[in-house]
Amino acid sequence: MHKIVVTDYTFPNLKIEQQVLEPARCELAGHQCRTPEALIEVVRDADYVLTQFAPMNADVVGVMERAKVIVRYGIGYDNVDLEAARARGIPVCNVPEFCTDEVADHTLGLMLAATRCLLQNHRATSTGNWGLAVPLGQMRAISRLTVGIVGLGRIGRAVAKRLAGFGCRIMVCDPAIGSREIEQTGGEAASLDDLLGNCDLITLHCPSSEATRWIINESSIAKMKPGVILINVGRGDLVNPDALMTALNQERISAVGLDVFSPEPIPADHPILRMENVIVGSHIASASEQAAVTLRESAAKTILNAIKGEPLPNIVNGVSN
Repeated sequence: MHKIVVTDYTFPNLKIEQQVLEPARCELAGHQCRTPEALIEVVRDADYVLTQFAPMNADVVGVMERAKVIVRYGIGYDNVDLEAARARGIPVCNVPEFCTDEVADHTLGLMLAATRCLLQNHRATSTGNWGLAVPLGQMRAISRLTVGIVGLGRIGRAVAKRLAGFGCRIMVCDPAIGSREIEQTGGEAASLDDLLGNCDLITLHCPSSEATRWIINESSIAKMKPGVILINVGRGDLVNPDALMTALNQERISAVGLDVFSPEPIPADHPILRMENVIVGSHIASASEQAAVTLRESAAKTILNAIKGEPLPNIVNGVSN
């Protein structure tokens, strides 16, 4: 009997996973672990592990006696210690394609809300204040902006495709992709410094890593055009929250759209929640009914591949099965 441990999940139940895994002889155990201590108790004898947001650090991975794969529900995998898993010969897989359209659409929604000041105008009109709620200079057309995309993976490309319809200038920073490939998406290849210094709107779509953590900080903000708009639907730790607050208070950044933050959830008393020029979401850019089904089916099918001894898709730590 194969033991499959689900460390945590935000779904109503695990029926979809059970349906996919039904052909295999397995025991599916669902948990809601929030701490390493709780995780250590449930993953020690797991044959296969499905995880969403639980902190799978080196101590947790280190006690896994039988695990053949760790599968992350989602695109990012920064909650899993990849080096610790590699040292134990455990492949780590993600699900990179389940929500590309949802996140790209959400990105454009934040861009439009920020450039057209939708929330400020809604609040003013709904409280009886007819007329423009912000200074005229804050109302902008995307077509007349230079938009910077940091990270040209699946979602970055989908955002670039959508932006092409607006006719704006697009600059792209992604050291892993050549300039010719970037040009095929309608963008111009740029260094991060060039992008920061020339863009009116910057959107982040790079993964969280040692190289990208706090990529938006006091130093990088100082290189930006005054009044820039910043969008982050990637990972919370791409943006230093203290540097962001300082820039907002000094009006170096004119508006922000955030679906992610550091830490998450945003503390209820955080001042960013009270700022008129900030739009926040609770890490829900990927949300749609179909995306959730695709995510869960894909994650469970990866476990099924492992049980059958078949090649695993989307290994992110270089360990083959």
